[in-house]
Amino acid sequence: MCLAVTLKLLEIKDNQAIAELNGIKRNIRIDLIKDLHIGDYVLVHAGFAIEKLREDVAIDTLKAMEELDEAMKEVSHGK
Repeated sequence: MCLAVTLKLLEIKDNQAIAELNGIKRNIRIDLIKDLHIGDYVLVHAGFAIEKLREDVAIDTLKAMEELDEAMKEVSHGK
């Protein structure tokens, strides 16, 4: 199964960018999307930004991921 992750762009240089999630920074490629700016949210798969996300959609997605993470922790701790 493949998973794409929502990341926020911190720096952009040519076709590369530094993006982050929860303080973890990653170098990514942005060749596939035009008109990206610092602060934009992108969906990243295999190191490539594959889709630009609206901020509200990105924030909702990140909140859902946090809720899922908390639920998984509760299940693994037998709560």
